[in-house]
Amino acid sequence: MRHQRGGALLGLLGLLLPVLFPSLFSPLSHASPSALSEWNASKPRHLHLFKSAVERQSSDSGQNELWNPLSDQGLRPCIQTNNPSLPEKSQGYIQVFLDGGLNQQRMGICDAVAVAKILNATLVIPYLEVNPVWQDSSSFGEIFDVEHFIDVLKDDIRIVRDLPDDFSWSTREYYATAIRPTRIKTAPVHATVNWYLENVSPVLQSYEIAAIAPFSHRLTYDNLPMDIQRLRCKVNFEALSFVPHIRALGDALVNRLRYPSDYSRTTAGNYLREVTDVTAKEAGKFVVLHLRFDKDMAAHSACDFGGGKAEKLALAKYRQVIWQGRVLNSQFTDEELRSQGRCPLTPEEIGLLLAALGFDNSTRLYLASHKVVYGGEARISTLRKMFPLMEDKKSLTSAEERVQIKGKASLLAAVDYYVSMHSDIFISASPGNMHNALVGHRTYVNMKTIRPSMALLGQLFLNKNISWSEFQEAVIEGHKNRQGQIRLRKPKQSLYTYPAPDCMCGA
Repeated sequence: MRHQRGGALLGLLGLLLPVLFPSLFSPLSHASPSALSEWNASKPRHLHLFKSAVERQSSDSGQNELWNPLSDQGLRPCIQTNNPSLPEKSQGYIQVFLDGGLNQQRMGICDAVAVAKILNATLVIPYLEVNPVWQDSSSFGEIFDVEHFIDVLKDDIRIVRDLPDDFSWSTREYYATAIRPTRIKTAPVHATVNWYLENVSPVLQSYEIAAIAPFSHRLTYDNLPMDIQRLRCKVNFEALSFVPHIRALGDALVNRLRYPSDYSRTTAGNYLREVTDVTAKEAGKFVVLHLRFDKDMAAHSACDFGGGKAEKLALAKYRQVIWQGRVLNSQFTDEELRSQGRCPLTPEEIGLLLAALGFDNSTRLYLASHKVVYGGEARISTLRKMFPLMEDKKSLTSAEERVQIKGKASLLAAVDYYVSMHSDIFISASPGNMHNALVGHRTYVNMKTIRPSMALLGQLFLNKNISWSEFQEAVIEGHKNRQGQIRLRKPKQSLYTYPAPDCMCGA
């Protein structure tokens, strides 16, 4: 009987543990920090550098130079094409089904316009798949201004919101239930113009419609006509404008960052009054930091983030469950990974970089997408101590203002993208789709964007005896040419990250 009671108690404990500590038993819960990681991540890992950063004093001359806009680099946006008027007749309808997050879908939209142009087809407003991680079902029209999109591209391709009744059967559900002759599912990654002409054009000729899925990264960046390349840039940088309520909320956030003393919760929601009331005042400056440090990234990197054996074990277990051991970085030591620049920067480390560059505790810092930070507030707190004027969507807006974007990852990302494009300086803690998209867009309009040197920082952080002055000197020297200087696209590189020289030309 005693053994039975003990077994029952153990069984009850086994049932209650996942409820009481769900993060320890949910390896599939993306980007949610484990309890162990939060307990072990509260102390700064680079304590001597952290103390110096908190106590630092910046000179006015250094601050002024830091905030100076980029000088003219001799290149301007160049998206004019030599295309004649649209052909009298379209070859049929092109549908694309786009997966991924906001910025991956954005690239897919640009490619879809280019493919429609190549095939002389009519593009149906792209269908955005529900993101499996974020579970966001927002449609194209809930994120982007459809009227603006169609109007900007009216001389380039034909676009329709919906298929005519004769083709209303062509839906995502239709293609999910069986093999269909109108679906193109074999488009290779970075397919050429000839591939589309040889494989999709015949389907259009036979059925007057072709649905391409999957479609992410399904058009090459190389050996394309200049008009097609420029059309892709025209879509990305001119045609894709967010819906009015996203722009209004973004403007309010930018306004409150530039004029913090004028913002109060009592005026929240009156965007127009806020914008017009401050036009005569001197605007303050702010930095947008895209803090990309989620659980997936931390685990996949196989790096050590200072959380001790418990964190290492938790990340290793998570890595095994998600990727079944197929992680190349697992073969290397932490020192090797850091010296090669393969470790994502923690909130503490990106804060140390910003401090070394000359930003101080008077700097207004806007955090984009920080909710998914692995370790949560425990890890963000070190960054907040260095930059107490740190803000985000939640701190700058009321719940009422956020009601239209609440729980919708794509709309939240759209707001961050908009604010990032209106900041004085943008920096991303680690490479990724958001980083790449904003680097390209800000290059296109010649705005200052700091690209962290991951290899340099990895090596500096490995040196436990480095002084603050040595660290600062190395950081400043290593980032002189990483602040928005135009880099020309190389073969196979993304046009959306490197718009020059394809979409930029001499003044």
